[in-house]
Formats: sequence, C-alpha cells, structure tokens
Amino acid sequence: MQLTIFDLDGTLLSGDSDTLWCRFLIDQGELDGERLRHSAEVAAHYAAGTVVPEDYCQFQASLLRGRSLAALQPLRQRFLADIIRPRIPQAARDLIEHHRRAGDTLLLTTATNRIVSEFTAQDLAVDAYLCTELEWTDGLCSGRTQGRLNIRMGKVDRLRGWLAEHGQTDALLKRATFYSDSINDLALLSVVGRPVVVNPDVRLASTAIRKGWKQLNLRQPRRDPALETQTSS
Repeated sequence: MQLTIFDLDGTLLSGDSDTLWCRFLIDQGELDGERLRHSAEVAAHYAAGTVVPEDYCQFQASLLRGRSLAALQPLRQRFLADIIRPRIPQAARDLIEHHRRAGDTLLLTTATNRIVSEFTAQDLAVDAYLCTELEWTDGLCSGRTQGRLNIRMGKVDRLRGWLAEHGQTDALLKRATFYSDSINDLALLSVVGRPVVVNPDVRLASTAIRKGWKQLNLRQPRRDPALETQTSS
C-alpha cells in the first residue's frame, strides 16, 4: 500500500470549513450573529497554533447541540453545494486524481467534525476519512465531542489506530505523503516520509525551508474574502 494523506481546510479547500459552516448557519437563520464573532476568535487562535484543542473542537460541537441528524441533512447538502464545492480549486482535485491514478490509498484527515466535513470527503471520493467525532444522545447531538480529537498529535494517534485496524504498521508512514497548510499539523508532517506544505503561513513556510520540505500552491482566487480565513483543520 502507498498512502497519500490530505489535510482539508486551507489545503484542498480555499478556506476554513468551520468558519464557513458557522456563517452559513447564521445566514440560514439557524444561529445568532454573535456566534460568528466567537468563531472568528477561535479560528484566529487556531491559525496561530495557540488554541487549546479541546476548546476549539468543543466550540464547534456546541453549534450543533440539540439537533438531529435528519434535521441537519438538508443543511449539510446545501452547505456542500453552495459553499464548499466552489472553494475546492481544480488544482486540488487534479492532485487527488494524480495520486488516485498512481494507485495510492487516499486518506483525508481533518480536525473538523463529521457533520461539517463528511460530505466533503464523499465528494472528493477519498478511500478513508478521519475527523473529530461528535457525541449523540437519544438521536440528538449533545454538543460535545467523542473519543480522541483528530487534531495535532491526535491526528497522528488516530492515523496509527487506522493503520493498525488495517493490518499496517508505522513503516507505512515512512513512505507516505502528507499535504497540509497548517502549523497544527507539524506532528504528522514530521512523521511521514514525504511532507508537502501547501499554501503555508509564514511560520510553516520557514519550517519547511529549514527542514527541506516541498512547498506547493493549490490556491485559487477567492470568491468572497469576507467568508474566507487562513485557518485550517
């Protein structure tokens, strides 16, 4: 098996799913506008690498408290069609297809929770998908996360768990390629054999130069700068 791993937000997607989702829910009349301010603050801390992972993921989960999966389905479908698809550059889809044709196993890993990112993973037709999971009670989202958060070192731990489930060892990581824009993915970038830094901020770009990591630009011109951020999951 040849494994190719992709981060989502800021890497394959020109923008941040969580911020876009919060704004989308507000525009749909599902949340009050104050949530967007809080979301922007949390996103800024995430981009700077200063956020507490639990605080970040729990805030995003809290936006879904008390909602059923059935009630969320039409919102998720509109979000994918209207907000997400237009922000996936053709260059990103071409990169995925390049690795698919090479016979690689394609894995998407994101800190974004399943409700926000699952349809994106399906649209990209990756072979495997790891995300932050939500807790459900009596058919409703509790507003809390469940299990190991898929963020920072949690991404490494969850990936190793996935490898073990598929009868693979860490040796596969030494041959794997990982694409990410985020300083929050430094741990995973450091354990794969072929780290590729995509559309990085200044700090990650300098790290890539120091370590000799390849850099790549997949970004398309932004359609709506007010809705985009430099954060990633």
